Amino acid sequence: MLRNFKVCIIATRQPPESPFSKGGLRKSLLIKGARGLFLTDICRIAKVAAKGILIYGLVAVCLFMAGCQTTTNIESNTIKPIPESFANAKDSTNSATIDWRQFFSDTTLIGLIDTALKNNLDVLMALQKIEMARADLRLRKGALLPEISGGGSVAQRRFGRYTMDGAGNRETEITPGHMVPDDLPDYYVGLQTTWEMDIWGKLRNKKKAAFARYLGSIEGKNIVHTNLISEIAITYYELLSLDTELEIIRETIKLQENALSIVTIQKQAAAANELAVQQFEAQLLNSRALEVEVLQRTTISENRINYLLGRFPQPIIRKKSILPKEIPAQVKVGIPSDLLENRPDIKHAEFELMATKADVKSAKKAFYPSFNITGTMGFQAFNTSYLFRSPESIAYTAIGSLTVPIINRSAIQAQFKTAQAKQIEALYNYQKTIINGYIEVYNEMNNIKNLEQAYNLTTKKATALTQSIEISSELFKTGRANYLEVLITQQNALQSKLELVSTKQQQFNASVNIYKALGGGWR
Repeated sequence: MLRNFKVCIIATRQPPESPFSKGGLRKSLLIKGARGLFLTDICRIAKVAAKGILIYGLVAVCLFMAGCQTTTNIESNTIKPIPESFANAKDSTNSATIDWRQFFSDTTLIGLIDTALKNNLDVLMALQKIEMARADLRLRKGALLPEISGGGSVAQRRFGRYTMDGAGNRETEITPGHMVPDDLPDYYVGLQTTWEMDIWGKLRNKKKAAFARYLGSIEGKNIVHTNLISEIAITYYELLSLDTELEIIRETIKLQENALSIVTIQKQAAAANELAVQQFEAQLLNSRALEVEVLQRTTISENRINYLLGRFPQPIIRKKSILPKEIPAQVKVGIPSDLLENRPDIKHAEFELMATKADVKSAKKAFYPSFNITGTMGFQAFNTSYLFRSPESIAYTAIGSLTVPIINRSAIQAQFKTAQAKQIEALYNYQKTIINGYIEVYNEMNNIKNLEQAYNLTTKKATALTQSIEISSELFKTGRANYLEVLITQQNALQSKLELVSTKQQQFNASVNIYKALGGGWR
């Protein structure tokens, strides 16, 4: 249990014409006239408090100096400097500053994102986190000011006869000709106040930490916006890719059905055998199964978008092919230091680091003496008919206290060490977030370059294999190619077309990912 050294300075005033004015009761401070009463009392309280603080000041300073000997400030590890460029890129223009409505040209996609930003549950939760952080900031600001509350009380008291108060009351007239009764009523209406004087800045540092976390909550909302926009865009392009795959599969099914009809006729004419018929039919069934699989994946992707939009399943109206669509304009990465301003996760980590630094300062101030002022002021009387008489029924109490921890400070030390550890953790997290942001941009830059080459090669491959389908079919009809060559050609052509669609989708994804990695999407 924490023990404190405590100095209290107390000033009280009771109603001069109450039963507490004689005998064993406390003597009241009599001031003639109601005018100037409050100002005189306040000045008197201030003088008493100042005198007491001066008397015990040296003792308190010595004690708090002894209490702070074990606390030392940690030295933050040096943040690793961020590279000056991305892979020797010299363009200082940064595409992260482009509004997402200008970055994406598809009006359907823009409409989906607009709906999501209004209805997405993660966005709505992020807004509530901002409100919680704002409320905490108001709480910390309010802690710097005196707390004043109003109230009243009704009491019935009886003093023992063989006590100082009881013996004195038996000789005291409560009103002329009436002695103080054994059962004494007490009515009080007034104000109460408490105030911790933030001399060392403990409360101000708590306010700074709350303000930093409030700013961090705003960046948290921006993180949600960025992730939401990129996820909707990627899922939307996946949906278009699945639509294109479905078209390719269905076109292939028609070709395979035609080939099956031909080989069936050839079998009837004894130009082909049952094995060829079974092979063509198996290939057709495989393509139909692939069609069902793509339809299921399409349903999942549609409902993923519906979930992100905060609504129940419904069709997503869209254009059905991804191949004719143009990839967003080449993203310009700028310089790495732009990440510190554009990426909301880095800014969030920075604000959390600022908050933990303020927490450490506040935890250190807990070793210092704390100064508290508490008081009450109002009307007090034994009868309601006398309650609001001024100045006779005016009463106040003022207490100034100085508290210094001396023995068993392990709880304060534990809080201080915890704050230090959290600060170091926030420092490492800040460094990790910066490195992660740089690597994400670097990876996507190379990914875009490699995907462009892969798309060109896959396009040539798909074109060659598509042409080979017609050639193999003609050769098969004339008997110059067997059915296995036709089957292999059709299967390879289907796979190459699906690869082409997948590569196109990856190009769109890479464009979205690098835009997100640069910190775009939340403006």
